[in-house]
Amino acid sequence: MDERLEIRTTFRPGDLGAIIAHHGELYSREYGVDSTFEAHVAAAVSAIGKLGWPGPREQLRIAELDGRHAGSIALSDERDGWAALRFFVLDAELRGQGLGRRWVAEVLESAENDGYEGVRLETFSDLRAAAHIYRSHGFELISAESGPRWGRASFTYQRYELSFQSRAQAASSPSAGSSARPFSVSA
Repeated sequence: MDERLEIRTTFRPGDLGAIIAHHGELYSREYGVDSTFEAHVAAAVSAIGKLGWPGPREQLRIAELDGRHAGSIALSDERDGWAALRFFVLDAELRGQGLGRRWVAEVLESAENDGYEGVRLETFSDLRAAAHIYRSHGFELISAESGPRWGRASFTYQRYELSFQSRAQAASSPSAGSSARPFSVSA
């Protein structure tokens, strides 16, 4: 890769707009969503921004290739003992290099060390590689809603959760043995 990759964990003016624009452009191009998806992301960014995100127990990672926004991941305090993994997106040039898996692992480790009960996230079923990453870290699908959304006739919106207590219990279970392996996505 000839491009210069910079990973930042510091927040700069313009980052929120870049996260929104990146989601809008990439998901429109790759998944056929319309501008209402970008508005959905903008509303989520605005909601946590009004709460002062990123705060002391919250996370942000920004990937830039030659100075342009090429990826992000965030962790927000949901103020109920849980955190939310948000705004996880990577340009095609960064996929397959392990960056996404590493980012999720780092954010989850930080969340657990900061005393959160667990982490929630929202996504959609077309994002199979992301679902594989989430499940490999112990996230479980807790709900799915199908129907028209974001300009598409059919869309499956999903919610995942990872309880650190449940993960610890599963890891220490005597029956875990050789069957304790990452989940895989069959579809």
